[in-house]
Amino acid sequence: MNRNVFHGLSVFLAIAKCGTQREAARSLNVKPPVVSYQLKVFEDWIGTPLFVRSTRSMSLTDAGRELLRGSQPLVKSLEDVLQSTRSIGTATGGRLRINLPYRAWQLAIAPNLENFRAAFPNIQLEFSIEEKLTDIVEEGFHAGVRLGDHLQDGMLRRKLTDPLRVAIVGSPDYLDAKGAPLRVEDLTDHTCIVYRGGTSGQVQPWPFSKDGEEISFTPKAPLIFNDMRTAVEAAEQGFGLAWSLLRGVDEKIRAGTLREVLKPLAAERPGFYIYYPRQIKTLPILKAFLDHFAK
Repeated sequence: MNRNVFHGLSVFLAIAKCGTQREAARSLNVKPPVVSYQLKVFEDWIGTPLFVRSTRSMSLTDAGRELLRGSQPLVKSLEDVLQSTRSIGTATGGRLRINLPYRAWQLAIAPNLENFRAAFPNIQLEFSIEEKLTDIVEEGFHAGVRLGDHLQDGMLRRKLTDPLRVAIVGSPDYLDAKGAPLRVEDLTDHTCIVYRGGTSGQVQPWPFSKDGEEISFTPKAPLIFNDMRTAVEAAEQGFGLAWSLLRGVDEKIRAGTLREVLKPLAAERPGFYIYYPRQIKTLPILKAFLDHFAK
């Protein structure tokens, strides 16, 4: 709606309610000439007078009565929407939508979720689990969670975990049959199971640390997945070696269903961060989540 039309309608309704331009100006906290000018502009836009003026009072014309009759329900609906919006902006209840990969859910959210739910039973958490980097604004999410080097540009961020060590893993049966690699170069003689990023479309290199410097190795792999969990499951079933965050597979290593290889060359990745638009940084339900989960 044109700004002048919106102001004109507000002035019209105030005059209709108060009876005079002076009283309407007082109710709107503006000077009477402002009310007079905005009413004239509004009537010119409508194309017909809305009030019959006398020296002491103003009465509605037929057009004015029709406008008042039709606009009052709309204004009431608008007031209800505005009040509802204000309530969302101040309430500690409602739905919070977060986009994150499975490992972030497993390592950063799930361990602390029970306490959060007990403290904020009126917040409904909706998690969308996917690996690719999603435009959280375009997709309607309040926040996203990714490793610190894969965050959406222009967002505020809070740390959820410390840096995370990488592990290359395979099943005992596979390693007994093939032997454990001792150098990165030995991986060329192994079946590698890799992840193709949904955002870049590229196979994700495996990171290693050697002599204090990070190096990367991109396997030529016969098995490619778009889900890192599935790549680890394939390794557990004996199909080859896979890349993972160590904390995501440490229980399987302790249980003996996976073994870690190339441990002296293990690299570190930035921890998980939650990121969100600056415009909603004071949203109470988001703030409650950040205060509970962020480090």
